[in-house]
Amino acid sequence: MVYLKLILDERKFKQNDIYSIVVRIVYNRKVTTLTTGVRIERKYWDYASGQIINTHPNYMLLNTKLSEFYLKVQKAVLSLENIGSFSIEELRQELSNNKPTNKITSSTTFNEFSQKLIQDLIAINKSGNAIIYRTASNRLIAYADNQKLKFRDIDYNLLEGFKNTLLQDGVKPNSVHNYFRTIRAIYNKAIKAKLIDRSYYPFHDVKVKLERTAKRAVPVDCIKKLYKLELKPDSRQWHARNYFILSFSLIGMSFTDMAYLIPKSIVRGRLIYNRRKTHKTYDIKLTTVAIQILKLYEGRNTKYLLPILPPSVVEDSMEAKKIISQWIKTTNKWLRKLAESHKLEEDLTTYVTRHSWATSAKRLGYSIELIAEAMGHEHGNRITNIYLDTFDQEVIDEVNERVVNTIV
Repeated sequence: MVYLKLILDERKFKQNDIYSIVVRIVYNRKVTTLTTGVRIERKYWDYASGQIINTHPNYMLLNTKLSEFYLKVQKAVLSLENIGSFSIEELRQELSNNKPTNKITSSTTFNEFSQKLIQDLIAINKSGNAIIYRTASNRLIAYADNQKLKFRDIDYNLLEGFKNTLLQDGVKPNSVHNYFRTIRAIYNKAIKAKLIDRSYYPFHDVKVKLERTAKRAVPVDCIKKLYKLELKPDSRQWHARNYFILSFSLIGMSFTDMAYLIPKSIVRGRLIYNRRKTHKTYDIKLTTVAIQILKLYEGRNTKYLLPILPPSVVEDSMEAKKIISQWIKTTNKWLRKLAESHKLEEDLTTYVTRHSWATSAKRLGYSIELIAEAMGHEHGNRITNIYLDTFDQEVIDEVNERVVNTIV
């Protein structure tokens, strides 16, 4: 939370009793000030209202100037908070004279173009992509130490140095890959916008390797113990356990997708939804376990099946993303506490349900092709895909039923 206030800066004694008026910013218990450019004698300052009193000969004009500056700072703070990227450095950049405009010209910098893309994403409620774009572009600009970085400045040497610096700083190879994928996407959009010629494209010779991630699966016995725990209804542990088991029983559905489920998602005993990450449509037969958990939350939310998002929230907005992110953190916190207190000896998080479901299906003897189909992945086995074109729903229903029954 950021706190703003107009104050008279009296930290240093002035013999002429003239002091600057500043905006005091309190963030994470640290205090920073931004000067308004207005200086007055102390006798003209009203400490209660934070304004210049009417005995000053220019009080109206100066108060208007103060109000405009304060509103400018407030707007910048809200904008940065809205995309989850507030810092004092970011605020100063937002307020600087070099702040990007919406007009794209041949002189538009990498930073200006990135900021426009970010604002466009926010406007269409693609807050997740907006955060990814901001994080990657800020990291590159910080490395280059150049707020006016041009697209022509982004060459092999800059990118190779950027990559090596990230790795030296302990950034994981897959995260480095994600940074480069995002910067490359911004660069490609700049080519389409005629800001840079394709002949300058610098990414051909910069190689960023992906690492194979460790499998994160929890044994069926652990999930079974979790499912059978006697927990106090409506306690945080109870909710955390319910969401974990519900996700597992829905073929490892993501927490975000569960948060957005609505009553109309259920059609004749089946759950039909579009996965937000891939936009692929899923059609899952509800198991007894899933039905039992969903019934626990009937009537708790006027819009959604689960009481995670408030009914009034704008879907996929930054506010919705923040709420879901906080729920995931809280859920994972209580899942770990459950694991610790009941000696489950596993790292329980909302993320492992998908891997755990796949591992359980494999141990039951189902083919990788069938598991991939159930999870919405494409697989290269042409014969299996032809078979599943006709029988996919029925077969997948059977797989999920058997997997979920292993924990009952």
